[in-house]
Amino acid sequence: MGKTVGLEGSSEELESLRNELHDQRREAAEKERQLQRYASDLRVTFKAERAYAEELKASYVATVRALTNAVEARDAYTGAHADRVAAYGLELARRIDPGLARNPQVEFGFLLHDVGKVAVPDAILHKADDLGAEERELIRRHPVVGYEIVCGVEFLAEAAQIVRHHHERWDGSGYPDRLAGEDIPLAARIFAVVDALDAITTDRPYRPGAPLARARAEITSMAGTQFDPAVVAALDAIPDEVLERIRTRAGPCRAY
Repeated sequence: MGKTVGLEGSSEELESLRNELHDQRREAAEKERQLQRYASDLRVTFKAERAYAEELKASYVATVRALTNAVEARDAYTGAHADRVAAYGLELARRIDPGLARNPQVEFGFLLHDVGKVAVPDAILHKADDLGAEERELIRRHPVVGYEIVCGVEFLAEAAQIVRHHHERWDGSGYPDRLAGEDIPLAARIFAVVDALDAITTDRPYRPGAPLARARAEITSMAGTQFDPAVVAALDAIPDEVLERIRTRAGPCRAY
């Protein structure tokens, strides 16, 4: 009789273990289905957020382009100036700090550098003769005016620093804040060099554009005073054909 009870007890234990294993498998299968549903939901959410991010980025670019065009449309003599300096600037930034060149706000700052000139009367903006003291002061206010326009836009916070400081000088004699040396944001130091490059090589009402070799010489002569010497050296390392290609073909460029 004892042996029979033992066998029956063993059978009951075995059945209990089978039921427990079955329950565990069922719970595991349910958890796996939950995880699959969660993963599917994540994929859908990620896809939707990525689409939204792309739409938002396109909106940002359209906003920047509209602001840039508002300035460019007022000065036929510097047509495509913003696109050229942005292309020059990104090329130079890649050789100094590739991460900086990949930051969309850097390109936005390059494109929007002169947005403050919307507050400068056309009579002053297009004047071929020498400017008077009050006219010069009004022109010199455009970095601050541009900064005030741009800094209130959250996605342009870093770009606003380029807008404000692109006329600072390495020796501290620039404007509006008389920053010097490495206190000037690197992107603004890079922009100052390429802005000069484009200004020297572009035709203006009062003089024709100069050859690239002359522009290089003038910029090199101001290394350590107007310009960061390291940025000037990086410009010197860019082949002429690269700069010429940008000068003749520059259009909307993207850092991202």
